Amino acid sequence: MSFKIAFIGAGSIGFTRGLLRDLLAVPEFGNIQVAFTDINPHNLEMVTQLCQRDIRENGLDIEIQSTTDRREAVKDARYIFCVVRVGGLEAFQLDVDIPLKYGVDQCVGDTLCAGGIMYGQRGIAAMLDICRDIREVAEPGCLLLNYANPMAMMTWACNKHGGVRTIGLCHGVQGGHRQIAKVLGLKQEEVDIVCAGINHQTWYIQVKHKGRDLTGELLQAFENHPEYSKTEKVRIDMLRRFGYYSTESNGHLSEYVPWYRKRPDEIKDWIDLGSWINGETGGYLRVCTEGRNWFETDFPNWMKAPAMKYTPEARGQEHGSYIIEGLETGRVYRGHFNVVNNGVISNLPDDAVIEAPGYVDRNGINMPLVGDLPLGCAAVCNASISVQRLAVEAAVHGDDKLLRQAMMMDPLVGAVCNPKEIWQMVDEMLVAQAKWLPQYGAAIAEARKRLEEGPLLPTRNYAGAARLKVKTVEEMKLNRKKANEIAGEADKAQERPAAR
Repeated sequence: MSFKIAFIGAGSIGFTRGLLRDLLAVPEFGNIQVAFTDINPHNLEMVTQLCQRDIRENGLDIEIQSTTDRREAVKDARYIFCVVRVGGLEAFQLDVDIPLKYGVDQCVGDTLCAGGIMYGQRGIAAMLDICRDIREVAEPGCLLLNYANPMAMMTWACNKHGGVRTIGLCHGVQGGHRQIAKVLGLKQEEVDIVCAGINHQTWYIQVKHKGRDLTGELLQAFENHPEYSKTEKVRIDMLRRFGYYSTESNGHLSEYVPWYRKRPDEIKDWIDLGSWINGETGGYLRVCTEGRNWFETDFPNWMKAPAMKYTPEARGQEHGSYIIEGLETGRVYRGHFNVVNNGVISNLPDDAVIEAPGYVDRNGINMPLVGDLPLGCAAVCNASISVQRLAVEAAVHGDDKLLRQAMMMDPLVGAVCNPKEIWQMVDEMLVAQAKWLPQYGAAIAEARKRLEEGPLLPTRNYAGAARLKVKTVEEMKLNRKKANEIAGEADKAQERPAAR
């Protein structure tokens, strides 16, 4: 069979190479068309060279269409992977550093909180342009598979305002599934889960082994685990108080709720510095910066290293390739997908983008009804959904009042800052990120005037409770295996050791 798949943001080595491997491990897909596009021609060229080498050494006759012309890349595509980071590491730095001046200490800042909200403003503006291209030149009925964060906001905007059928995909459920199996002393494939909620706040509401429900045994298992008892303190505390384990990592989860990062002197009680994802201030920014620097410097060695193998054994757990395989071949695939709710989870709003179990085959993507989430879990999700809804509409309409309201309603920002501080922080972030926010022209001009004329509230020179410095390339050379993992993996924290 032959059809076209395009990758937007293909210069992202972490996702692009692995997703292409997963796709081309499907025997029927040996003759598909592949297009890569990115706004950075240098990154695009490196990733294209590497992936083309992999294709050649796996004996396939596929020539990647590599272009900075996005419309040309998506023309006639049946499936499109979106792996963009709008604003790149430059904007990401601002998402982390400006909120720190106001005491908002984030580990990641790409899903919720001040950084995630601003990331959404940049991303949604770009995604609506991408959706226009898809509507105009892609194959009719094209499916957009979105891996870009903030996952729920981006997927929400594409479905509601972009006019493109979009499904959001993430590896958070798989990661927590591995942990649950590990603490229970079982293999992952032996543990059956039902996970439901919203992206990065999805709850394992059912955990079974051979038909026996083990959900109630998780708290003791995690508390007794020698590693996770140190690295997942926030998740374990949420499990203790809400009754269910949450998908997202310790550091990520800590910035979505108001309780664990609002007092600088208490943050270290909840985090661990053995791995960035355990709660390090700006941890994801640091490893992304290190990964990019390493790939740039070490690229010649990547071209000399063995090619990725396109075999079933080497295939990863990302949902994307399995969804396309199910739609094209009819093989049934069960995964967890981000879709518009429409009643799947009955006590979350219908317009929200939820994450829940789904099945894929030749008839499409089908989402069984989950019913009600446990009341406390639903309450946590609903707090985030309110922020997401405000942030999506702000981004679509360039409405800075809605943007400020989203910041006020954000659980951690609201726990740390008062309204005047939030207003000034938004002014700073709008002005600093102006080149990625075309929809906010008038608001940015007014914000700039306020910042210039003052008077301004005092801010602090605050590096965060647990900030580590970016490793140099020379330092990364001391552990080449780890450096390659950081640069090359989509999930940059599969191993999460505790500090020794």
